[in-house]
Amino acid sequence: MAAHVQFGLEVLARNPRLLPSQGRLGLLLNQASVDHQLRLACDVLAETFPGQLQRLFSPQHGFWSEQQANMIESQDACYEPLQLPVCSLYSHTRRPTQQQLQDLDLLLIDLQDVGTRVYTFAWTMLECLRGCAEAGIPVCILDRPNPLGGLVVEGPLIVPGFQSFVGNASIPMRHGLTMAELALLLNHELQVGADVRVIPMSGWQRTDLWPALQREWVPPSPNVPRWETCFVYPGQVLLEGLSLSEGRGTTRPFEICGAPGIEPERLLAQLNQGSQPGLICRALRFRPTFDKFAGQVCGGVAVHVRQPELVRSFHWTLCLLRAVHSIWPERMQLLAPPYEYEYRLAPLDILYGSADLRHALTDQSPFDETQLQQLSAVDELAWFKRVSKFLLYE
Repeated sequence: MAAHVQFGLEVLARNPRLLPSQGRLGLLLNQASVDHQLRLACDVLAETFPGQLQRLFSPQHGFWSEQQANMIESQDACYEPLQLPVCSLYSHTRRPTQQQLQDLDLLLIDLQDVGTRVYTFAWTMLECLRGCAEAGIPVCILDRPNPLGGLVVEGPLIVPGFQSFVGNASIPMRHGLTMAELALLLNHELQVGADVRVIPMSGWQRTDLWPALQREWVPPSPNVPRWETCFVYPGQVLLEGLSLSEGRGTTRPFEICGAPGIEPERLLAQLNQGSQPGLICRALRFRPTFDKFAGQVCGGVAVHVRQPELVRSFHWTLCLLRAVHSIWPERMQLLAPPYEYEYRLAPLDILYGSADLRHALTDQSPFDETQLQQLSAVDELAWFKRVSKFLLYE
């Protein structure tokens, strides 16, 4: 077990001399930015560095992770216990303004990512790197674990022309990097020019999945309520571009899916024809309280994580889409933009990273096994060779 792991926040709190600045601090965080005692990062840092914390920033979903997804913006606020302003980076701007940075000497970033490309925290971090590069102030990442570990990669790279706020660089859907490793990679490959510092974790290994950490999971957003959600999210997030419910409006988003008119038992039987290592499914009916099909009874399946180290949800979701396409093609409708501030490209295209999946789902005949393998393929060796010099952990 990996209970001895210290996150970057805890490493810094124990050794304040690691801070690369003795001046005025800003901090990007949300409610999941906690230490082992579930204390918010802003409270820990305000105690560790009295009088230095000047301004807080929040990513998509807000400081308290209460806002729903897809351009539901958060407003600026105040964190009352410390009487500090909270500047939203998911509102009229997604990059800290020069005015917000001009009185800071360092911006700290402490966000719990979920290990999937389309989760916007990495792209908010990228905008912070760009803003700080322009302002001439360094950025320091307080690193946290990738809950999916650091060894497995899923999903193809983004094709040029399909970048968006759910994927602004050519990385796989499940990338296997921590936030600090991503920051170093993006700063270098996109030639951002930011002065990036890192407070690494202590004791974390790439083999460590979230359950091994013996930590409480604090939802970084409303629809990732459990650590299990993280393991199905790399595939199930594709449903956001289609007329299938990904389970929003239920107590198990991304872990259940379906639509009106789908026969649960028939779908389950079709899915059970293929292998689904680490996962087990059951038929169900559900009624979302909001989002797609709100108030309507949907038929579908629930997917349960049994062996997280074996789960490859990107491949599994493609099997799900193939099954629905073959039996209920009328349910496989593409949703139109806008989606996450992209007003031109189809949501499915920017989620997947190219038009290939859309073309496969709009063909009259369902894609075969060879096409399925092509759609889910990623060159893991090439990816880890590309990122090797940015890896911080064995």
